[in-house]
Amino acid sequence: MNNIEKTNAKKQEVRSKPNSKRKKTDKDPNEPIRLNKFLADSGVASRRSCDELIESGAVKVNGKTVSEMGTKVNHTDFITVNGDPIKERKHLIYILLNKPKNVITTTSDEKGRKTVLDIVRKHVRIFPVGRLDRNTTGALILTNDGDLAHRLTHPSYQIERIYNVRLDKPLHFEHARLIAEGVELEDEVTGPAELILHPEDKAKIIMKITEGKNREIRRLFEHFGYEVKQLARKYFANITVGGMKIGEYRHLTRSEVRDLKKIVNLI
Repeated sequence: MNNIEKTNAKKQEVRSKPNSKRKKTDKDPNEPIRLNKFLADSGVASRRSCDELIESGAVKVNGKTVSEMGTKVNHTDFITVNGDPIKERKHLIYILLNKPKNVITTTSDEKGRKTVLDIVRKHVRIFPVGRLDRNTTGALILTNDGDLAHRLTHPSYQIERIYNVRLDKPLHFEHARLIAEGVELEDEVTGPAELILHPEDKAKIIMKITEGKNREIRRLFEHFGYEVKQLARKYFANITVGGMKIGEYRHLTRSEVRDLKKIVNLI
């Protein structure tokens, strides 16, 4: 597109990044590990969701309910979640789904609604990395790699997410500027963003964010009196759904997995 009106977020002089110099140590494979990490590494859910399972009393270790955060377990312990035995992960899986509308980004739904695992059916436990709300489509990674999932959703890693947005009316340039700089919503302030307005239809926007707060894009536009009619995530951490139909999924390539791990300093 030519003559695109572009609103760039102010570039920060200092960007918070984790230390890329990681010490290499030989860890004892029999050393106790945190329960939430054990569950995440076994493909039960993301580490944050595993914390919620522990707090709810759904997790038992050797027959006893454990609800205390920070509990450590041994690899020989018998661990169950909602009565189901949990085995240590044997094989890592990385899948990209082009999520359709009206699908819930969870591993199960108490209301019986369709979830992403009704589309991506695997013989091993996998879980979504982060969330897309029910009416948002696009790039969603599913995996059983707890460490990678945790880092990809942690705000300190500034993972880029690019969306196509369609509003109910043209976006005022001043509102675009304010959104790009960050907006106070309720008790939090959104981070800087980048917006590109379509030259012929200002209701169509390409938007890049790096935090991914709950319903962040919808809340931002609602704050200024707009309704988001369509929202599709096209890129997540440089992984794109380009060329994929809605509802399709594929395994990530080795190079894509390697690039993801590089972004979050796992290699």
